[in-house]
Amino acid sequence: MDEKYVDFAVNTVVELCKIPSPTGYTKKAEKYLQTVFKELGCKFYRSLKGNIVVQLGGDLDPLVLAAHIDTLGGMVRSIKSNGRLRITNVGSYPFVLIENEDCIIHTRDGREFEGTFKHIDPAVHVNGNLGKEERTDKNVEVVLDEKVNKREDVEELGVSVGDFISIDPRTKMTKKGFIKSRHLDDKASAGVLVSLARYIKENKIDLKRKIYLIFTTYEEVGHGGSCIPDDVVEMISVDMGAVGDDLKTDEYKVSICAKDSGGPYDYDVTTKLINVAKNEKLNYAVDIYPSYGSDVEATLRAGYEIKHGLIGPGVSASHGYERTHREGIKNTLELLLKYIQE
Repeated sequence: MDEKYVDFAVNTVVELCKIPSPTGYTKKAEKYLQTVFKELGCKFYRSLKGNIVVQLGGDLDPLVLAAHIDTLGGMVRSIKSNGRLRITNVGSYPFVLIENEDCIIHTRDGREFEGTFKHIDPAVHVNGNLGKEERTDKNVEVVLDEKVNKREDVEELGVSVGDFISIDPRTKMTKKGFIKSRHLDDKASAGVLVSLARYIKENKIDLKRKIYLIFTTYEEVGHGGSCIPDDVVEMISVDMGAVGDDLKTDEYKVSICAKDSGGPYDYDVTTKLINVAKNEKLNYAVDIYPSYGSDVEATLRAGYEIKHGLIGPGVSASHGYERTHREGIKNTLELLLKYIQE
């Protein structure tokens, strides 16, 4: 594969990571994708819940490749009497993973205010128990970068309960090919799918199978993949491969998941993915993720009778400050390209 498509995928990942899109507040990321696919000349539409559905061509055995563009984030739960914000999490993560991260509060009328997630008593010179305390929504708050000292000051700014909070992604591309950022789950795979579409369009690939790309907007809360086109017979979630103890996946591989918290993935789909990876001599791993769920499982719970699979580039430190590598992006892109032409 020409490296320009890997470059395009990586650049798309970086651009997507910089766009705030906590679950429920994904309009900017949706608009970005619509602009990209319009420029590529792809046929697409936006669903009622904000999913971007792209049709790449073909007629037989309709297949969905799904990645999600929603991310972890927060929401204002209440405004404290001292002008600090109590938060509620959007998506699942331990609060220790957001402490001392910068953030943006997005008001309902379009204004943005900067702040930082802080422990309520964050100075080691004052709080001798700082390193021992469990972090929860009771002792991690948002400190606004505004001169506010009481609830009324914050309300005068226009900040309200229910405003979304996005976490600063701190996106960085290193000279050695690493991408470091929050929200690589799942914007790394979203970038892969955008590049796949560009490759098919520019190389005029004659697809036999009918291929949909779906970019979902509610995966982190469990119902992103609950609606798909009615003619689909197979769906592959293109999400992140987890890196950790007793797992073979790393940031340079494409991960093929055989089983996660929802049970085994379809035998035939998983076996075919493995065989394609072997035949193409890709750097891949087969793993089991007991603390993991994907969009396609929401599709199954919604009642669709489909075959299902899960793959994605290896991503370390999931739901924290994550890292992947362009080699993992490339292996995922090549596996998908070969799989849809089999």
